[in-house]
Amino acid sequence: MLTTLILGLVLGGTYALLALGLTLQYGIARIMNLAYGELTLIAAFVVVAAFQAAGIPPLAALIAVVPAGYALGWVLYTVMMRPLVARSESRGRLEIDSILATFGLLFLIQGVLLVSFGANFTSISYLDRGVNVFGVSVALNRLIAFGICVVAAGALIWALARTRWGLVMRAVALTPGSAPLVGIDVNRVARQGFALGTALAAAGGVSVAMYQTFSATGGVVFTMKALVIVIMGGVGNVAGALIAGLALGLIETFVSTTIDPGLTMAATFLIFLIVLLWRPQGLFGRG
Repeated sequence: MLTTLILGLVLGGTYALLALGLTLQYGIARIMNLAYGELTLIAAFVVVAAFQAAGIPPLAALIAVVPAGYALGWVLYTVMMRPLVARSESRGRLEIDSILATFGLLFLIQGVLLVSFGANFTSISYLDRGVNVFGVSVALNRLIAFGICVVAAGALIWALARTRWGLVMRAVALTPGSAPLVGIDVNRVARQGFALGTALAAAGGVSVAMYQTFSATGGVVFTMKALVIVIMGGVGNVAGALIAGLALGLIETFVSTTIDPGLTMAATFLIFLIVLLWRPQGLFGRG
């Protein structure tokens, strides 16, 4: 049971990191980004390529990949998402338009990844030696990936709760119609939220590259799991996304080790359906 608990928390850390970016993009920018998993894969493939070609370790690549992810998100919002926001007459219209636009972006990025890196699964061997944690041997790369999640989530939660920047972000997320009345540039804040979400997707890609096997067509799995966590935790709720991500990792690990590994995705979506039917605002959303 202790083994399941520790391994589940480590896996859940990666899931939570992936979900943090999506909950920012949807909660603040009102963009439902179906290409989120592909953005994660871009970072993962860059890390693998840098490691294999130049021996650059993923932790060193993290320093460059995360700001590059922020810049990419800024450009994507300015070029692709801002026109959708400008023409939308309601939040519902923006959600539909963003789903359609990012659905096309998904296949565009996927095609580029297939041409660039091929369709085979890839992985690297990086700090995969075992470390004893309360009597359980856990690969060091998994622990580092969990540490990245804890640092990113902790910093984000603190910034949102304790800084003026966080206050502005929360104001736009909760009352986008009233925010301009107090001098807040909603478009600028939405762009920042989308860009920060992409930076977190890049950080998630680094974590994935360190210990998981992935392919150019696997982005949809990351997107779906991130979406499940966002709904479970409550849209725009960063702490809720963190808790829901850890919970999902625990559930998947429990199902995989005690029942059947092939049922992990089924268990994930069963929980998603239960939450959606019983508490659609999420476990930690506002009732």
